[in-house]
Amino acid sequence: MREILGRRRKLSLRRAGRSAVLTAALTYATEWQWPVLPGVGLRPGIGRVRECGCPDPDCVVPGAHPFDPGLLAATTDARMVRWWWTNRPEAPVVLATGGRAPCAVSLPAVAAARALAAFDHAGVRLGPVVATPTRWSLLVAPYSLEVLGELLNSQDWVPGSLRFHGEGGYAVLPPSPTGAGRVRWERAPRPAAAAAGRGGKTASDRRADGLARPWLPDVASVVDVLVEQSVRSTGTPGGGSSRLAY
Repeated sequence: MREILGRRRKLSLRRAGRSAVLTAALTYATEWQWPVLPGVGLRPGIGRVRECGCPDPDCVVPGAHPFDPGLLAATTDARMVRWWWTNRPEAPVVLATGGRAPCAVSLPAVAAARALAAFDHAGVRLGPVVATPTRWSLLVAPYSLEVLGELLNSQDWVPGSLRFHGEGGYAVLPPSPTGAGRVRWERAPRPAAAAAGRGGKTASDRRADGLARPWLPDVASVVDVLVEQSVRSTGTPGGGSSRLAY
């Protein structure tokens, strides 16, 4: 009897997780107008070790990347989102970054935890922070490759552990299941309306003028703090071992 009840409980939790992924995907697509698509996901397996659903046996981001459909299929259409996750309820939610959608700066998890403390100490406001067991992603306002190039060129040194997810890139969003573990919010999204004031507007009004979307910082403010934190930890730009390096 206990074994049967245990199986039922696991099944119930699994169904709840599937429902949560669909709900999240619909929120991103319809409420926030973030284009999403299902990630490749994981092959069925026993225990915690599960392989990526793609053909690459050595995939470095198991489950957590686009495959079929490809990244260009990302959409904000509710009907398409429902169809995708009804047919693939355990698929990760992949955000197509750039354009009018958020971009991201990611770094190793341990270094990211230190970096967040540096942001708080400097009084620099952060937007949503996505966490996996291995890397954290700081979501930022959309930027072009030209803007990013000028920003990086203006720095004396940039930690090699930083990755930039802009136009043509992607990021995996909570509560996606991946080979590294379930994705979560380290810093939850806060709507721009919370900062701008609701002013008596309805939910549809706030969606129309973009206030329902989470607030996002400028990429320059994020990179400046990350570089400064890295330089402080080494003493000189590029010298010694950086806290932000692997």
